[in-house]
Amino acid sequence: MRTLRNVACGQTVKVRRLNGEGPVKRRIMDMGITKGVPVFVRKVAPLGDPIEVTVRGYELSLRKADAEMIEVE
Repeated sequence: MRTLRNVACGQTVKVRRLNGEGPVKRRIMDMGITKGVPVFVRKVAPLGDPIEVTVRGYELSLRKADAEMIEVE
C-alpha cells in the first residue's frame, strides 16, 4: 500500500482510496481529494509536515497524518 506521504516531490499520482472515517475523511473529501483525482506533490517540508499539493487547480497543505490516509497508485 502506497500513501500520499511516501510520494516524492514533483510527482503526480492518482487517489485510489481514502482510509479513515468520520470527520477526518469528510475534511479530506471537502478539500476535493476523492477517488480517481490526480494529485501533484509540490513541496514536502524537511520533517514531512506539511505536504503541499495541487488538487483540481487548488494549492493545499496537508498534515502528515492526513496524507497517510490517502492511498495512491
